[in-house]
Amino acid sequence: MPATAVSLQAHSLPSPALRRFAWAVLVYFIGVILWGGLVRATGSGAGCGDHWPLCNGTVIQHSARVDTMIEFTHRITSGLSFIFVVALLWWTFAGTARAHLARVAALAAVVFTVVEAALGAFLVKLGLTAQSRSPLRAPYLALHLANTLLLLAALTLTAHLLGRRRGYLRGRIHFAAPFLSIASLVVVLAVGVTGSLAALGDTLFPASSLGQAFAQDFSSASGWLVRWRWTHPTVALAAGVFLIWLLVRAAQQHTCWDNRGLSALVLILLAAQYALGVLDVAFLAPVWLQIAHLLGADALWAALVVLAARLMLEPAETS
Repeated sequence: MPATAVSLQAHSLPSPALRRFAWAVLVYFIGVILWGGLVRATGSGAGCGDHWPLCNGTVIQHSARVDTMIEFTHRITSGLSFIFVVALLWWTFAGTARAHLARVAALAAVVFTVVEAALGAFLVKLGLTAQSRSPLRAPYLALHLANTLLLLAALTLTAHLLGRRRGYLRGRIHFAAPFLSIASLVVVLAVGVTGSLAALGDTLFPASSLGQAFAQDFSSASGWLVRWRWTHPTVALAAGVFLIWLLVRAAQQHTCWDNRGLSALVLILLAAQYALGVLDVAFLAPVWLQIAHLLGADALWAALVVLAARLMLEPAETS
């Protein structure tokens, strides 16, 4: 590459402060998601009644119940997340070159954040919270979870692209193995959606023993949400086989990045998720274990998004 082009690219690189801020926003969003999982797992979604965005029709909560404080805290942190993602968008546009791909990812993050807020509002207004067994709740929750993962993917891509020194401008990348990369993300997305439905079944139809839980799974008297809990571990096992194959391929592919370390990290996170899943079943899904499982899923998803971006979005420059 000519010296002038190298100098131009170096000048257009984002500041270290912007790169750190992008990763910090991602970590903050994961914290908000974990708190949202706590809201669902504890049945605190109706803690603010059917009011939104106010809580029980007011801003200040006096002598609030525990479920009210849990839900109210989630709303406050969610509101702050919108401010942070808009700040990330502004800073990304201000601190990057015109054709920088991080701009697209940051804009997508804002869009998904707005959709996330709208979905959360409708959950409350439609009464699809706490112990609601409405037939709308499961598909609505699946949609909510899918949007959440897409939001995390957009934030992860923003942070990853801001950290790149090559292959971050439109017209200077080429797509390599897009089918495999996208397929891996779709597979994990399906695992996440089935996991959210399984968690909802555990919340609405808790079992007092492992034997009772298995009896519920195969009882014709159980609702479909309980009888379909088996789909999550089945889809997770099938996804694991596919991901391991993809990781082996990624580790063997040497282009601009050495993917062996990141592939090993994804494999470790995948193994940890299987272990947490087994413990989740054995201990009848206590709240703390559900949150740990959700944290592992978010970390696995973020690492996989970076790996997929490395595999799919390769720099077009040869030197």
